[in-house]
Amino acid sequence: MDSWLLIAKALVSLVAIATALGGALADLVIPATAKQHMRNPHWPPHPKFHNGQTITLGVLLGLLALWFLWYPGGDQHVHFQLGVVVAALYWLSMLGASMLPGIRWVDPEFAKETRAILAMSPQLFLLCVLLALLISSEIFSFL
Repeated sequence: MDSWLLIAKALVSLVAIATALGGALADLVIPATAKQHMRNPHWPPHPKFHNGQTITLGVLLGLLALWFLWYPGGDQHVHFQLGVVVAALYWLSMLGASMLPGIRWVDPEFAKETRAILAMSPQLFLLCVLLALLISSEIFSFL
């Protein structure tokens, strides 16, 4: 395997790991952000169900992307491209969700304590960084 493809796979792997662990950590484990999601007493059981579904989907997509990236058999470039697509799906779905009516990146009760990064919500900022890594990986894969 050439070194550029290895760098590209490493970048996508970072995104895949963030996808697999990020939602579970942010929405379930880290106290400052979990209180806005799964530990939020104002959330009814059904939204918590969908948050759990999203957490699980992130884990599955992240693991599948890693499998495509590092599975030793088959066409490595095809597996790489599949890994990129799978790693991007979770983050692209956040963009799609943000276009639905009544959606906000942060609940109003947490708006004051949620610090913007470059005038973006933390989730949108992370989404932009991770999609930029995936785009960069595509460039490296063709070098």
